[in-house]
Amino acid sequence: MTKQRRRVRDELLLVLGVSLGYSAVYPIVDLAGIFFGIVPALLALHLLGRDGRLGALGLQARRFASDLRAGVALAAVVGIPGLGFYFLSKALGINTNVIPEALPLLWWTVPALLLSAVQNAVLEEVVVVGYLVERLRDLSWTVPAIVAASALLRGSYHLYQGFGGFLGNAAMGLLFALFFIRYKRVTPLVIAHAVLDTCAFVGYALLRGHWAPVG
Repeated sequence: MTKQRRRVRDELLLVLGVSLGYSAVYPIVDLAGIFFGIVPALLALHLLGRDGRLGALGLQARRFASDLRAGVALAAVVGIPGLGFYFLSKALGINTNVIPEALPLLWWTVPALLLSAVQNAVLEEVVVVGYLVERLRDLSWTVPAIVAASALLRGSYHLYQGFGGFLGNAAMGLLFALFFIRYKRVTPLVIAHAVLDTCAFVGYALLRGHWAPVG
């Protein structure tokens, strides 16, 4: 290759690298992160399946229609009061910081946010509800203790949202744990969580810059 051609090649790679190259590579990196994010849930499913307990989570696809209805209903039950609680917390001075995914609004942003919402939902509901409830039952924990443990765990890893975020997520954890214990199905919880995160992530990405946060 001649010196002139090498210079043109290097120029081309540099220009693409600092412009469109970022947009091409970053989605691949983000998708890899989403995949690795659900690995703990897959491990939990594997361990329950090894013990012949996978059926306890109620993941059968044949009931997807009813699971979908239940999931959407749960999302409404959690999301509508949750939004009111957010604004009330701000008015009362309780620290509540909602931190959505801060991705730039590009062609791949919405699909990445949708996948991220599903990843969060699968990870949290499989591990923090389905797997945790079943294993605590194996340890002969009482139902109130199991529900409290699941709710407090969910609230604790949302403390970055402030004390208000802790309370709101703990309340959601109580409802989801009770639902799972009553109906023995984790799929509606995954659907509800995915719907809630989708509204938060995608809504924030699309409306960012058009509204001012409260407080």
